[in-house]
Amino acid sequence: MAAAVLLIAVAAALFGSTSMQRVVAHAAVMLSAVLALQLFSGNSRIVSFGHAAFMALGAYTVGILTLNAQLQHNALPQLPTLLADLELSTWNALIVAALVGAIAGVISGATLLRLSGSAAAIATLAFLIIVYTLLAAAREITRGSQPFYGVPRDAGLWATALFAMLTLVITRTFRETSWGLAARAAADDEAGAIAVGINPRAAFFFPWVLSATLAAVAGGLLAQVLGAFTPHTFYFDLAFTLLVTLIVGGMGSSLGALAGLLATTVLIEVMRQVESAVSVFGLTQSALAIAMILVIWRRPEGLSGGLELNLLRRLGKQPAAPVVPMEVKRANADVLRVAAVTKRYAGLVAVSDVSFEIAPDSITGIIGPNGAGKTTLVSMLAGHVPPTDGKIHLGETAVHKTAAHRVVRAGLGRTFQNIRVFTRMTVLENVLSAARGVHSNVAAAEEAARRELARVGLLEQADALAGSLAYGMRRRVEIARALACEPTFLLLDEPAAGLNPAETRELMILLAAVRKERGIGIVLVEHDLMFVMQLCESILVLDQGRLIADGTPAEVQSHPAVIAAYLGSRVAAKSLATNQPSLNPVAAGSN
Repeated sequence: MAAAVLLIAVAAALFGSTSMQRVVAHAAVMLSAVLALQLFSGNSRIVSFGHAAFMALGAYTVGILTLNAQLQHNALPQLPTLLADLELSTWNALIVAALVGAIAGVISGATLLRLSGSAAAIATLAFLIIVYTLLAAAREITRGSQPFYGVPRDAGLWATALFAMLTLVITRTFRETSWGLAARAAADDEAGAIAVGINPRAAFFFPWVLSATLAAVAGGLLAQVLGAFTPHTFYFDLAFTLLVTLIVGGMGSSLGALAGLLATTVLIEVMRQVESAVSVFGLTQSALAIAMILVIWRRPEGLSGGLELNLLRRLGKQPAAPVVPMEVKRANADVLRVAAVTKRYAGLVAVSDVSFEIAPDSITGIIGPNGAGKTTLVSMLAGHVPPTDGKIHLGETAVHKTAAHRVVRAGLGRTFQNIRVFTRMTVLENVLSAARGVHSNVAAAEEAARRELARVGLLEQADALAGSLAYGMRRRVEIARALACEPTFLLLDEPAAGLNPAETRELMILLAAVRKERGIGIVLVEHDLMFVMQLCESILVLDQGRLIADGTPAEVQSHPAVIAAYLGSRVAAKSLATNQPSLNPVAAGSN
């Protein structure tokens, strides 16, 4: 992609007129700005209108710092002494603009990213309005709504093209870093991201600051290309154009930003010619709006189809043979202790005064009728739901006082009742997002991710989108992702739900093998009683939020309270007594 930009710049320099070179330079700046927007919005899935504001800050910073001293005295006689008579070079001014963008990104991100989704998008629009208002009001510094003129036009075709190439490399590389993986995972499924140790707010903060920095530099270059501008130059029209360009090309990839820029640049130039010919203005913005609507309607992923060029991976080394799972033995692992845990939701008591201990290197089942509080209990064990009363400890770690994304690092990995894979990411990226939290080295993390995929039999599907897999395969992706966190305890919420008998049998063999190889504890909630009785060594039985039995499968099957809890049908009671799979809707439903 960077080579394509370079070729266009060379062609414009060798064969293009001066006006054509200006068009290409302007397009290169716009590409950098769209890429900055893509770095944040494409990875976080939060639409940002605020990047035009960062461009405005960068433009005025470069304009003020590079302005000729004599012209500065005439145009800005009341400029503060700190900013007067600096007359920096373009490159030094761009460095200052980058710092201004980064500082603005940190300050705004600390507030805006407390929100999410549409609320965050609206907040970025408010940020744009605030910056515009401040620039228009600061007449002593910006000349207010009057044109800020006299900016040296030192940044030409080559400077803008080189920065566009650099921005392409940064945005494309960021996607593959641990920060990029974390942001995409959190955007895809926030609860799933937390389950692999990702803090969603932190995952969005870094790309916001980095993209703000790049946008500010792009704004500084645009100031040099234009030579004169007003706050209105960086207002709704620019924000709209950036957003349309990214949507038309495809928000999810830097390839989409490049494709969108090429398409919209041609469209804008054609419509400007039409406007001049028919003396009707406003056609350009109308054409952009229509293009955006058509793309959203006919091709929601944009012209790029959401794809990203992946030449480096294709040219890189791939394992020639299946990765052999490593055996990981845990000595002196921590015990999971639950003491008098209660969870209330207003007047509803979901879990009431539950206490137990689970030793490592064991498989424990949690069963009970619908509404017994099983999923709530697992969510409290994983730190996703804080208990109203009671304590949960994994060794010395107070789980009940620890943020959920930190609980994972303490040794509690989990899966969900409703599968939470990252559907827009590949199978390998799903597991890699967890492995990168354990291994700082990229190669080691990818080796660990491939090892877990080999363990669950999905290595051949490593490059497939997780959302394209069958239900049973997605369940295995989720288990592989949890294993990549290298947990002391693996918490599984109905892992056999929706699986056919053959898949259930394979899952049983897999879990038994994982426990044997790694010595980790496995805690599972399950309605398939035969699955639980054959796999688990101990069983906890909940009914109406209370622990009514705790023992071996044989002890639980004959426990009067357990049989009474399942006596909603004769089939359920018989299932407990005969160790046969239950067909009762109570035992087949969800918590």
